[in-house]
Amino acid sequence: MPPTDISVIICVYTEDRWDDILAAVRSVQRQSLPALETLLVVDHNPALLDRIGRRFAGHDGTGRGGMAVRTMANEGPRGLSAGRNTGIAVARGTVVAFLDDDAVAEPDWLRHMVSAYTDPRVLAVGGRTVPVWASGHRPVWFPPEFDWVVGCAYRGMPPGRAPVRNVLGGNASFRRTAFDAAGGFAVGIGRDGDARPLGCEETEFCIRLARVRPEAVLLVDDRAVIHHKVPAAREHFAYFRRRVYAEGLSKARVTRHAGVRKGLESERRYATRVLPAGVLRGLADALRGRPGGVRRAGAIVTGVVTAAVGYAVGTVQTRRRASGAWSVRTAAATADTTVARPSPAEGNGSWTSTYAGQMR
Repeated sequence: MPPTDISVIICVYTEDRWDDILAAVRSVQRQSLPALETLLVVDHNPALLDRIGRRFAGHDGTGRGGMAVRTMANEGPRGLSAGRNTGIAVARGTVVAFLDDDAVAEPDWLRHMVSAYTDPRVLAVGGRTVPVWASGHRPVWFPPEFDWVVGCAYRGMPPGRAPVRNVLGGNASFRRTAFDAAGGFAVGIGRDGDARPLGCEETEFCIRLARVRPEAVLLVDDRAVIHHKVPAAREHFAYFRRRVYAEGLSKARVTRHAGVRKGLESERRYATRVLPAGVLRGLADALRGRPGGVRRAGAIVTGVVTAAVGYAVGTVQTRRRASGAWSVRTAAATADTTVARPSPAEGNGSWTSTYAGQMR
């Protein structure tokens, strides 16, 4: 793959993360495998859009650094999914990678991530996200099995390079053709303006992609590393409970569309193997006199129960809703498709607006 064939999308929304945004862009500029461009998609924040536009004016890829930095407004409704769709629609690379706005990538991040694309069956590759705790250390009660709560790789994920059902969106890449085949990210599942810390938009997309392209291979490569900041507010147990509950709500939305078997395929193994082992590990640590063992075991149990409650509530809510507050159809499912797919000949921005509007 040519070294200039990768578009990196960073979705941003607040000036409070200004220094983090600049650090994220610098980490892409310093990649050992250069990207073609970085796309900064600003989520309904005119002041931030103007500030970023001025900061990166003239970064067309011909001057110092060599990588183009393009700035644009989210063309869809508020939220991460529509912001990503905006970036995808104008991306020029044959591989599209996503990086969180409060994360920095290690220098070989893209090199490791895209190395798997020599296999034409591979349509997505995710990496390993390492938490950077605001306090400087992991809270003693916080179980590594739940690091997904703060957007990071968690204990139980497969090591090395391995096939997965879905990648985690803050550190992921897709072939451009994956979006041509399956459309974009569904608006209304994850962080789309809801005050709750929802998620699972990547899960739904990956399940939809596998349905449209059954031969597709999705991988995680733990050599593709980024470091993700965890704010102090997310180190508290109250956030842990809210995020786990919101995950249950999100999983209910996903299973309504994808079915329980696919929607909870990975979660069954996680709940029946990884989490019980974590509880036993915490209790064993307590018996050995290690700090926090009982609290970690208790957090795991609390997390399971809270997620189950969220899933139950979400299931009831989705059944009450009219057909399709966020449902997605693809050409494989019906000829009357509601997912517009981009092509080089089309106006890319119109694809984003159409898709986002249909997902409302």
